Amino acid sequence: MSKEIEFHFKSPKDSPGYLLGQLTMLWQRKLKRVLDPLDLTQTQFVLLAALGWLSKKSDLVTQVDISNQSNSDRMMVSKVLRTLEEKAFITRQEHKHDTRAKTIKLTTNGEIVLQKAIIEVENADLEFFATLNTDLSLFNKNMAQLIDKNKDL
Repeated sequence: MSKEIEFHFKSPKDSPGYLLGQLTMLWQRKLKRVLDPLDLTQTQFVLLAALGWLSKKSDLVTQVDISNQSNSDRMMVSKVLRTLEEKAFITRQEHKHDTRAKTIKLTTNGEIVLQKAIIEVENADLEFFATLNTDLSLFNKNMAQLIDKNKDL
């Protein structure tokens, strides 16, 4: 008989990490179904959405800005932005003030696909999280708190 493995939690349903992982996989599966017809991955959508948010306040959005807004690795952001540029959803141009940076902008096609994706993803979110009803605000607040506490790891 092999040695019994010991866990801190009595069952998987007591483990917040396990539950978060399961929830994340289910949610990502749902988003894949709505983003596939738009030729977007979830990561591409997140970066386009970050660019969309940032573009509301500035015409000089950089790759670093997008990385910071989305809490994403800078090298991964660079690779995904290249793919989005190949799909003609964004353009990258020399920055007006910082020669080391590029300004990232949505193309007309990028704006169209992002708007469609936002509608699809927001509807998917509303459906997916509907069971939380009035607890959704507290759930969102708790997630935001966890993000703020752990984003520098």
